Amino acid sequence: MTATAETGRKGEQAVAEYLRREGFELCALNWRSGRYELDIIARKDDELHIVEVKTRRADGLTAPEAAMTPQKQRALLHAARAYLAWTHWMGEVRFDLAAVDCFSDGRMEVRLIPDALQCHW
Repeated sequence: MTATAETGRKGEQAVAEYLRREGFELCALNWRSGRYELDIIARKDDELHIVEVKTRRADGLTAPEAAMTPQKQRALLHAARAYLAWTHWMGEVRFDLAAVDCFSDGRMEVRLIPDALQCHW
């Protein structure tokens, strides 16, 4: 596994732990449909949260939030449609972004940005 992939995996683990502490029920991690993937799918208060995780080194040049490009948003929507069809989910759906800063001492700082992507299905 590359250093970048390992950092991403650790960031996803940190977000999963954060969501559990905040009362979310985790439904799926790294759910795939063909070439598309959803990092974390969780439920809270009868809403489904599709959480995109972006992890960056804290001393890097760009913040994790900057990685949510229009191309990534389109891929996220495509994967979400596939997941919703597969599960037959009919309730509310929110798209959240989890930005993770990875510090050199191993600490991870998670920021959950609710409704980071507004969808008008």
